[in-house]
Amino acid sequence: MESKVQQADREQFIEEMGIILEQSGVPRMAGKIFGCLLLAREKEMSTDELISALKASRGSVSTMSRLLIQRNLIERAGRPGHRRDYFRVKPGTWSSILKSKMEELILFHDLIERGMAIVTPKEGLAYHRLREMHEFYEFFELQFPALFERWDEYQTQKRKK
Repeated sequence: MESKVQQADREQFIEEMGIILEQSGVPRMAGKIFGCLLLAREKEMSTDELISALKASRGSVSTMSRLLIQRNLIERAGRPGHRRDYFRVKPGTWSSILKSKMEELILFHDLIERGMAIVTPKEGLAYHRLREMHEFYEFFELQFPALFERWDEYQTQKRKK
């Protein structure tokens, strides 16, 4: 049996996950579902379990779980002999989140390059702002592939232990 303090800590974690993901553009309820699935004692949770744990409506859990699936954070799962929907955190979520951010970074970098073609060094401030942004995004665009390789190596080493 879980103590009231432990339950309160779990609820606080779930609420904070909702707030953090909301700050990155995801509805708070979607973040709370994600937080709940991260803390799940089982591999997955049913829609009804999420409704109960979050004191949320069926429509809200259904809509937000679809959003999380689209964002590659969770996946739908089934159980033999069960007709319910179950959800779990999608394996490899962490690198897929960063890879999608990398795709955004590349788009932004491309846009900055187009901006640099519009202004000339004679335009001083505008040119220097764009150049600094271009160099910043270029640097990270070049660094990310090596970071993903290092992550894969790190994971491989951890699994060997």
